[in-house]
Amino acid sequence: ENWEQIKLREKDGNKRVLSGVPDALPALIKAYRIQDKARNVGFDWEDKGDVWGKVREELGELETELRKEDREHSTEEFGDFLFSLINAARLYKINPDTALEKTNAKFIRRFNYIEEHSIRIGKPLKDMTLGEMDALWNEAKAQEKK
Repeated sequence: ENWEQIKLREKDGNKRVLSGVPDALPALIKAYRIQDKARNVGFDWEDKGDVWGKVREELGELETELRKEDREHSTEEFGDFLFSLINAARLYKINPDTALEKTNAKFIRRFNYIEEHSIRIGKPLKDMTLGEMDALWNEAKAQEKK
């Protein structure tokens, strides 16, 4: 039997499927756990590739609200978009927290490359053009591939 179904029947178990997800979890991890618990009772995509339609739908809704410059609805739609991406990660067995942390580290390495160049040439970052910084970013990216 499914673990979630067993827990629901236990005398002192969780009365609701999602009640076992701690409120104190970071939002990204909480979203993953919520989706995993729902999956355990059959609420999931039959074909994981179908999730991309939902991701595109949520991105479209987000873009619509952003164009309206409605902060409240934009925030809600951004959350829906993130939730759909986390769902895609779960379906493809990618830990979204790990993926984001790897991207954070990559961004830091590349940005530090730009900053080190800025220091070497004696030109403050704020005085560099976006084009200059982008060229250095691409240099850093190319060096990582070597």
